[in-house]
Amino acid sequence: MEVIGAGLFRTGTTSLKAALEELGFGPCYHMTELFEHPEHVRFWEAARRGEPVDWHDFLGEYEAAVDWPAGAFYEELMEKYPDAKVLLSVRDPERWYESTRNTIYELSRISMMSPLSRTTSRLVGLFVPAIGTVGRMNKEMVWDEAFDGRFEDKDHAKAVFERHNAEVRRKVPPEKLLVYEVEQGWGPLCEFLGVRTPDEPFPHLNDTAEMRRRVRMLRTISFAVPAVLALSVGGLLLYLRRRFRG
Repeated sequence: MEVIGAGLFRTGTTSLKAALEELGFGPCYHMTELFEHPEHVRFWEAARRGEPVDWHDFLGEYEAAVDWPAGAFYEELMEKYPDAKVLLSVRDPERWYESTRNTIYELSRISMMSPLSRTTSRLVGLFVPAIGTVGRMNKEMVWDEAFDGRFEDKDHAKAVFERHNAEVRRKVPPEKLLVYEVEQGWGPLCEFLGVRTPDEPFPHLNDTAEMRRRVRMLRTISFAVPAVLALSVGGLLLYLRRRFRG
């Protein structure tokens, strides 16, 4: 592990992952890894509980890590990888909040907003296991713990965001830390990591459209499944009523 990302989600971490891999620091661990490897959730939950975990074994093939859940454990990673450099990806707090509120938080909110929605999510999870396991971990680790169950309180959420960034600045030695916005492009990143600037443009990837598509899809499923179930039950009751009358 050569690069530890300590920035919160929705701070350009998708672009940062692609940039680091372009610079040779790959593979780079990102939240998206969990959807490909839902079994990883067990490791992160154990680390969250403070249980002994083998970081070297788990992250052995990764040269870098950004986004959550890895960013929540930047101190543990610094201890295990003392020569690694730390990237704190930052963003305007207002823009960060609106982006998070309209994407990953909305996905979580839809799946948990009612008992019927939770049942629907569990049904979907039977076919796509990562949705259920990753969603549960995010709810507990992010929304319930990091944001105290108060993410919809904008001022509170922004305060948590800014407090985290201030904590990283305080705890990481200045010579090992780069506070970075992806809009800055290759320059500061390459200088900090001591590598040549690529000829290719910086990979400014915007996954917001894809996240919003997932929100729309989940919202549709949340309304469609209960409607289908209601129609099915109604049809069955009507059939039984006619049969008994006959």
